[in-house]
Amino acid sequence: MSRNLLIPRRRTLWAVLLILGLMLPALALAQTPPPAPEILLKLPRDLSPWGMFMAADIVVKAVMIGLAFASVLTWTIWFAKTIELMTARRRLHAAIDALHQASSWGEATARLQARNDGAATLIRAADTELRLSADAMSAAGVKERIASRLERLEAAAGRQMIRGTGILATIGATAPFVGLFGTVWGIMNSFIGISKQHTTNLAVVAPGIAEALLATALGLVAAIPAVVMYNVFSRWIAGYRALHADAAAEILRIVSRDFDRGAFDLHPAERRRTATAAE
Repeated sequence: MSRNLLIPRRRTLWAVLLILGLMLPALALAQTPPPAPEILLKLPRDLSPWGMFMAADIVVKAVMIGLAFASVLTWTIWFAKTIELMTARRRLHAAIDALHQASSWGEATARLQARNDGAATLIRAADTELRLSADAMSAAGVKERIASRLERLEAAAGRQMIRGTGILATIGATAPFVGLFGTVWGIMNSFIGISKQHTTNLAVVAPGIAEALLATALGLVAAIPAVVMYNVFSRWIAGYRALHADAAAEILRIVSRDFDRGAFDLHPAERRRTATAAE
């Protein structure tokens, strides 16, 4: 009797174990959390400067183009002003040597008046004042008027030579801040990407940061040479003005020397004949 009762119980136990075995995988799957949606974002493959430029926002692109143009403009001004200053300094040195060798005003005008440089302009201005002062040949007055003309010409030469260097100062002062604007804009785009994707994944942050750093680098590339070139040109232009002052002083010495000789006491026509004879 008891044996007959054990057989159904064993069958029931096996049935329960079979049902549990079939339900365990389903329970395990039910307890496993659903997989998080995969973020289909990848780091850009091309992290070269050109690749970052092409992937940048339109505002960052505009900043980079502006900074690249400023850099090209800086080097163009450097090339042009270097040639202009070196040529002008060489001509002034040659003119000062010629003035040193001139023993009279007639010889000085014969040597330099036909030239087309700063020293020739000084010579012509002094000669013009001598002609205008033919009826008022006071040594002190004439030398004062000539000195006034030469000072104005020296100031005009300095203003002419300094043209273009103000652009270098502007680029040197503003380019870092323009680059900083690109940096801020790129970082702001990074935060916008984080907000949209609801993740701080590097793939979201990296492109905007890379663009921002590139804009900063371009700002420094444009600003640093501009500041250095502006300082160099400031020293060169100061030296050029000093050479102009030396030429003007030499002209005043020649005029003063001829006044002491009495060369300007002659009639203007006679002075011209004397100058022609000296040639």
